[in-house]
Amino acid sequence: MNMSSRKPYLDKISPDTFKALLALSANVTSEAIAAGLTPEETELIKVRASQINACAYCLNVHTADARKIGVSEQKLDLLAAWREATIFSERERAIIAVAETATRTPLTAESHRELDAAQEVLGDEQFAYAQWLAVTINAFNRISILSEYPVRERK
Repeated sequence: MNMSSRKPYLDKISPDTFKALLALSANVTSEAIAAGLTPEETELIKVRASQINACAYCLNVHTADARKIGVSEQKLDLLAAWREATIFSERERAIIAVAETATRTPLTAESHRELDAAQEVLGDEQFAYAQWLAVTINAFNRISILSEYPVRERK
């Protein structure tokens, strides 16, 4: 990466806006958990969207967070190939489908079918919060990518 062409960190240029996004994300996560999504499910959404967006910074953060709360290494290893993996529950598959559909646009006939199936599994409230979680991590992915946040090696 050419450091002389580094983009300004969006959170430094507009700190109040970034704080508002952090507050929105915290609110969505706490409401999603209150509505019945598990912390593990919320992290699967964040990791899968970050994989699709190739956001190294957010992947580094959310895979570490996922491990801390008990998401298995095997699930994290297989998340990108979740359709072929048999280790994900029906709920996890619904959650991951929501993350993918909210991240990949435009919506297709197949994505509409996946959303309908996910809503059937999750119910309206949990389905809506899964979408909100995907929306917020997608915003953070774009901020991290546009700001070219560095990823440092974990110690």
